[in-house]
Amino acid sequence: MTRGRASSNKATEYARAGQGSKDSFARARLVFPDGTSRVTVERDPEPVYIERGSGSYVFDIDGRRFLDLNCNFTTLIHGHAFAPVVEALTDQLQRGNCFANPTRGEIALAELLCDRIPRVDRVRFVNTGTEAVLFAVKAARAFTGRSRIAKLEGAYHGAYDWVEVSQAATADNWGDPASPKSVPLYRGVPESVLGEVVVLRFNDVEGARRLLSLHARDLAAVVLDPMPSRGGLTAPSPEFIAAVQQTARDNGVLLIADEVLNLRQSFEGAAARYGLVPDLVTMGKIIGGGLPIGAIGGREDVMKVFDASAGRPLLPQGGTFSANPLSMTAGLVSMRHLDHAAFAHLEVLGNFVRHGISRAIEKKGVSLCVTGAASLFRIHPMAQPPIDYRDAFPSPSGAALMKELTRFFASNGIILPYGAAAALSTPMTRADAEIIIEVFEGFLDNRQNQLDGIEVQK
Repeated sequence: MTRGRASSNKATEYARAGQGSKDSFARARLVFPDGTSRVTVERDPEPVYIERGSGSYVFDIDGRRFLDLNCNFTTLIHGHAFAPVVEALTDQLQRGNCFANPTRGEIALAELLCDRIPRVDRVRFVNTGTEAVLFAVKAARAFTGRSRIAKLEGAYHGAYDWVEVSQAATADNWGDPASPKSVPLYRGVPESVLGEVVVLRFNDVEGARRLLSLHARDLAAVVLDPMPSRGGLTAPSPEFIAAVQQTARDNGVLLIADEVLNLRQSFEGAAARYGLVPDLVTMGKIIGGGLPIGAIGGREDVMKVFDASAGRPLLPQGGTFSANPLSMTAGLVSMRHLDHAAFAHLEVLGNFVRHGISRAIEKKGVSLCVTGAASLFRIHPMAQPPIDYRDAFPSPSGAALMKELTRFFASNGIILPYGAAAALSTPMTRADAEIIIEVFEGFLDNRQNQLDGIEVQK
């Protein structure tokens, strides 16, 4: 198949699940509510089932190979079956996979994070990014004695009622731009939860100052992803960072930097990249080397709420698999290989891909744009890069076009996430990056009618 030129019925068929995946999905529908084990699994109309992964590629159960730009939702920064991690895990499995007692592995990974990530004086490990955010919010409450939080409209922070507020707001319910409504994610969310969350718009400097000041006496924390993926994967303005940071500090409100996804933006993470100085940092994904993990880090005085050395702590935190030896082992090896050279490689590749996509858009004169930084990028069905979630919210025609883009990439052997950040990994090469650009150019050549029909979301 010629890269970037897939338009035949055969190519469309390649984009969708093969017979092995279809058969597997039929079995899955007998045991899972909708045939899947998580809502984020993409289906068209069946999901593609993966047999194995190697480097920057995955192979489905029908024997087809795909360049993986999902990387399990940005987790696999070293790609699949990274040899140093496989070797270390094999050794650890022979010595045991989990214990009630601590191991030296957890100390080593915590030391690495404390040495590398600014403002991380102490660490507690959990099992997921959701848990990390959950316990960071609880830590802020325990430290301040306050209960309410502020968060960004459209930002994803995991499955905890309070941080889910306005995660999926729409034009029908998101309310006044100057004072966004607290919108429930699912039916049955307690009204009390909605009342305990102040919703901010990303990059709205004056709105952030006003809303944080207005509710400051009751706020324990502001939860801030430095570059929200669902919010458009757009960089924060320096003025916005300064406004949130100063207003929070002036009012004794803690600042939680959610770096579960964006820690991969630099050796020290995204907060350092954008000048954010948090009180607490949540981490996950890349720090586990492909295994389940989460971590809360932060100022020593704030992290003391977890301290049980003198009796019951202000915030008890446990977890049967927290700091389990396998995640600690994989995470330590993976992070040690994420040195300055690895991040420089990813930065160069990311710049190359984003610039290549931008050049193709400019040459074709279509209403698309690309956002992102470092090893992340996202393509939008609009002419100008969005500045916040509302800007990034696509029109129906734009959403349909993005679905076709994902399908077209699949037909050319590339997994491109739909409506989410695409991620590069360290095994990827300049040749892989060139293929991404070539396929995107092929999409522009093949979808001119749809490109001309994009409507701007008001």
